[in-house]
Amino acid sequence: MNRQIVLDIETTGINLIDNYYIGHKIIEIGAIEIINRKITNNFIHFYINPNRKIEKKAFKIHGINNKFLKKKPIFKEISQKLINFIKNKELIIHNSSFDIGFIEYELKLINNNITKINSICKITDTLSMARKIFPGKKNDLNSLCERYKIDISKRKKHGALIDTELLAKVYLNMTIIQKKIQFKNKKKKINKKKINNINININKNNNKINNYINIKHLKYLKYIKKKYKKCIWIDKYYLNK
Repeated sequence: MNRQIVLDIETTGINLIDNYYIGHKIIEIGAIEIINRKITNNFIHFYINPNRKIEKKAFKIHGINNKFLKKKPIFKEISQKLINFIKNKELIIHNSSFDIGFIEYELKLINNNITKINSICKITDTLSMARKIFPGKKNDLNSLCERYKIDISKRKKHGALIDTELLAKVYLNMTIIQKKIQFKNKKKKINKKKINNINININKNNNKINNYINIKHLKYLKYIKKKYKKCIWIDKYYLNK
C-alpha cells in the first residue's frame, strides 16, 4: 500500500534577508492522504496561534488575522499530531524547502528531538517536478491547475487545506502511470511497418479489452514520448523504432 501525504502551510510572513523563517511562525497547516493514487478522506488541519503579529503582505495572501488565531492552539500543542500523521510517509509539497524550513524551525523552538523532517519522511517537491515537465513556464499552483484543467474557483485566497487538495490533483496529473499493455499474439514477430494494424489487448482492472492502434493513436504515443521523454507503451514494445 502506497501512502503519501500532501502538505501545505501558511505563515506570519517571511524574511527577505538571511533565513526566511527566523522570527516568523506557522499559522495554518493542512495535510491530506493519498493511498494508491486515490485521495482519501483522511486529513489534518490546524490553525495555530503564532503569538506575534501577522505581516500585512502575508495577510493579503491568506486573509488570516491575529484576532481569528487568538484562541487557537500554539504549535507545540499540535506538533505530535502532525508528526504522527506524516511519519514514514512520502511528503508531497510544492516548493518543499519553504514548508520544511518552517516546520523544522518550529520543532527546534520547542526542543523537539526531530531536527530533520527527511529523517522520518521521504520528501517530493512538486515545484521541481513541474519545472522539469514545463521548463521556462510559470509553475505556481494556479498555473498548474489551469494547465491540467483543475477547478480553482474555491481558491479565493491561499489556504493550507484547499491548497493541499488542489496540489494532490496536480500531483496525480503530473505522475499519471500508463497501463501496461500486451500484444495478443506474443509468438508472432511484429512487422513494425504495419504497426497501424496490430491488434492488442489492454489489461485494465483485470478486464481485457480488444483495441486497434491506428495512425492517430500511434502519433499520440510518439507525442507523449517527445513531451515527457518517456512512454511505457513505446519503450516496452519499440513502437517508435
